[in-house]
Amino acid sequence: MGTFEEILKKDRRLVYKTRGISMLPMLHQNRDIVVIVPPEVRLKKYDVALYKRGSSYVLHRIIGIQDGEYLIRGDNTYRIEHVPQELVIGVLTGFVRNGKSYTAEDTGYQIYCRLWNAIYPMRKLHFLMRTAARKTARLLRLRR
Repeated sequence: MGTFEEILKKDRRLVYKTRGISMLPMLHQNRDIVVIVPPEVRLKKYDVALYKRGSSYVLHRIIGIQDGEYLIRGDNTYRIEHVPQELVIGVLTGFVRNGKSYTAEDTGYQIYCRLWNAIYPMRKLHFLMRTAARKTARLLRLRR
């Protein structure tokens, strides 16, 4: 087995079981299988791009495009990455969960993408409040 780039170049398709939690709730670690193909055209908002970060591969969603780079964030993360187009090696075309296949064109998937990104400000506020509450609780225990 070669690198993801080698597999995509040779087979024009990469299929693998996901690792990590950055794309929850859409993709679950060690459960869902993703199908990635080389990008044929410039990707668009809501596409899920496979790119290289150092020696690691990352599969995150494009949330915007500006100045020749993609603004990318995992569905379960709160930090935006600026990824040059040339670092993107693939795009998600579908995934398999519990034996059922879904494509990136499915209506339900398209609704999920838009809704999950629309509620991002509320999700981030919840995350920040939860983090502050945990820090405060730790500080109060230290003072006792």
